[in-house]
Order: sequence, then structure tokens, then C-alpha cells
Amino acid sequence: MNPRLFRPLCCLLLLGALAPLAPAREKIPAEDLEIVEKKWPETKRTYTGLRYIILEPGDAKGPTPASGTMVMVDYKGMLLDGTVFDSSNGREPLKTRVDRDGLIEGWEEALQKMHKGEKWLLIVPPEMAYGARGKPPVIKRYATLVFEMKLIDFGPGVK
Repeated sequence: MNPRLFRPLCCLLLLGALAPLAPAREKIPAEDLEIVEKKWPETKRTYTGLRYIILEPGDAKGPTPASGTMVMVDYKGMLLDGTVFDSSNGREPLKTRVDRDGLIEGWEEALQKMHKGEKWLLIVPPEMAYGARGKPPVIKRYATLVFEMKLIDFGPGVK
């Protein structure tokens, strides 16, 4: 190998290897982030920018739903100001398939990390929810969303 190319090539390889170690880019808009950090300072943040708090522990030693798995979820969706825009309260729990039924990206990620019986408070950045399009008339463009969600059950036996 040409010695003049060796050093730049090594630098590029090193930078590529370190890239996954770089901190995640904050995806929650600054004005929303101030509210989130004040209201829920104990949130954990995933590499993608999703934030969550485990409200009720579940079967931590058990498996988590994989892509394509049928899940049953109780949930309440809220705007950052607490306005409820959707809920399974008073209805049957939501039954859906992970990575197959068009859930928002934040839900897709969270469900694959949750254990059976866990209840999470999930804070979803706009680009992992409805982004620029929103979901008029209730969810505005670029809205940060908050969900309380409980993974009741998952697997082939979910009916």
C-alpha cells in the first residue's frame, strides 16, 4: 500500500468506528425540551432521541416484542400541555403488529424495548411522530407528543 495513503485511510477508518459513540442529536425542539426537562427530569434518552420513563416495571427477564410481533397495548396520547388526543381508556386495548401496521416511529422503537406488563411514559420528538404534517386538527405540525403506554401482552396468542 502507498504510505502516503495509509495515514489518511487510517484516520477515516478511526472516525467511522467512533461515529456510533457520538452523542445522539437532540430531536425535541428547544422550547419543548425546556418543558420536558422541567416536567420529567428523570427521562432516559435512546440514541434516536426518544425519551422515556418506566412507570411500572414488567417482566424484566422476559423477552421483548420483535419486528412483526402482534402486541396488545393500553395507551393515552397527549400533547405536551397535557391535552389528551387519543386513548384506549374505556375501549378494548389496541392490538397491532410491530413494524407492520404503520405505527409512528416512536412507538415502533419503544414497543421493541418494552417487557410484558411494563408501563412507560414516552416522549416522542416530532420527527418520530407526525412531523411536518401533524394530524390536524388536534396535533399541530412539529408537535412533541407524550404517551402513557402499557404493554399488556404480545406474541401469537394475543387475541
